[in-house]
Amino acid sequence: MDTGTHIVMGLSLGGLATLDPVVAESSVTATSIMIGTIVGSQIPDIDTVLKLRNNAVYIRNHRGITHSIPAVLLWPLVIIAVVYPFFPEANLLHLWLWTFLAVFLHVFVDIFNSYGTQALRPFSPKWVALGTINTFDPFIFGIHVVGLFIWAFGAHPGYTFLGIYGILVLYYIYRFVAQRQVLKAVKVLIPDAYDIIIAPTMKMHSWRIAAMNKHQFFVGRSENKQIIIQDQFNRVPVPETKVIEAAKRDDNLSAFLSFSPVYRWEVDEYDDYYEVRFIDLRYRSNDYYPFVAVVQLDLDYNIKTSYTGWIFSEEKLRKKLDIIPN
Repeated sequence: MDTGTHIVMGLSLGGLATLDPVVAESSVTATSIMIGTIVGSQIPDIDTVLKLRNNAVYIRNHRGITHSIPAVLLWPLVIIAVVYPFFPEANLLHLWLWTFLAVFLHVFVDIFNSYGTQALRPFSPKWVALGTINTFDPFIFGIHVVGLFIWAFGAHPGYTFLGIYGILVLYYIYRFVAQRQVLKAVKVLIPDAYDIIIAPTMKMHSWRIAAMNKHQFFVGRSENKQIIIQDQFNRVPVPETKVIEAAKRDDNLSAFLSFSPVYRWEVDEYDDYYEVRFIDLRYRSNDYYPFVAVVQLDLDYNIKTSYTGWIFSEEKLRKKLDIIPN
């Protein structure tokens, strides 16, 4: 989920904790737990700092080890080691329990995005991505904000957020059922499709679709249960040419290929360089595919410059390639 949603979730967990009798009878414990749940709801995303290095490192590692099983166990200990000395009268066990819940919930809800996490690491390096909830979901964010306002106007925070989390459980079930309905509709429309990705959007009744059969890629949307195929591309295997094999050694393209399961490729030859482009088909937006990897090589197959990430116009991509050396 996005940072804002994780923040309001941390606040709501601090409110929910007031149902714990140990917390309810100690303002010191309640305050320390509020700090613990807010920090715990954010700390797995500390790997966002990898963006400062480059997009390739970020794409390969974001939601990786920091969302793994050992990290989920370690983060609460790190947090309480910092928080508890400031609140020595707080109940240490309950501080740990609620902080652990905040960290666990962060990783758990991230599983429902289309990006996924390595939540099963070290037992499995697989990225777990259920694709039922958008990274920013207006309903989830909004209902937390409503709960915080209700709390601010004097309602009991514990019972308020207990009710809200009950609603959210039903909402998650609804989203899963809705996704399955879209999947069934796509299978009816493209009966020979064997790999279908149904990804959420910010709109409740709108889904992105990327599918493939033996010969074609299909890109589309589902709007109010209606399936619309927007693009079709013939599937052309990536050839083992010198220029593509050289481009694959680039960190940006390598990171893209580790992240993207559905893509098409292009190779353009100019007077003094080659350009290799891989395009993720999952994120079509306004007739444009914004998530790409581009590598430019000289005529001797040496990498000149490269980029991977989100670009929403060809002009901006050209600027990126001009200013970012490999």
